[in-house]
Amino acid sequence: MTDLILTTYDWVPKLPRGLVRDLRVRWALEEARLPYRVESTPFRDRGPAHFAAQPFGQIPWLTDGDLTIFESGAILLHLAEKSPALMPTDPRGRAEVLEWVIAALNSVDLPSQPWALFRFMGFPGEAPEAKFVDDFLKSRLDRMETVLAGREWLVGDRFSVADLLMADVMRQVERFDGLANHLACRGYVKRLVARPAFVKAYNDQMAHFAAADAA
Repeated sequence: MTDLILTTYDWVPKLPRGLVRDLRVRWALEEARLPYRVESTPFRDRGPAHFAAQPFGQIPWLTDGDLTIFESGAILLHLAEKSPALMPTDPRGRAEVLEWVIAALNSVDLPSQPWALFRFMGFPGEAPEAKFVDDFLKSRLDRMETVLAGREWLVGDRFSVADLLMADVMRQVERFDGLANHLACRGYVKRLVARPAFVKAYNDQMAHFAAADAA
């Protein structure tokens, strides 16, 4: 089998490290035990080749033979098709994984990103925009709290790529203590990031960017 190629930035500032989205792809590859290698694209000088692979000048993208896939959600679903470690093979299980993957990207990530970004930027918490985002995120976390209070995994009795993505979305909230009042969500994230595949993916990403600092 030809190694898959994951492309990420050659360097990023220290604050977003550990949350850059190549990590969720590294995590999936480690869970599925698929052979891969990592290549870099410049963070500061994004040229035509970068935009040809990723139209928005972001990362990651995955090369699988003559196929190039961008957007982390699309990459995760592509990988899930390759491994039952990431997605069940029965139609019902597959459908449930798909719906929770979309829920993570739309229903939960939609308020999580601006909420976390406000905290990255030190946006004043009393601003009307911040209050709106706080309330929006709380409403979605309240629903996830109900879901996760009654189950260990999102689909059936086993880990799937849906859990990987949902936990990774929630990690950006947990980084700023945003799950303090949602204990089932917090426990879920804690359980997921204790998995050996996540630990390796996280350490590998941090080492990748640290090596760029040294260079």
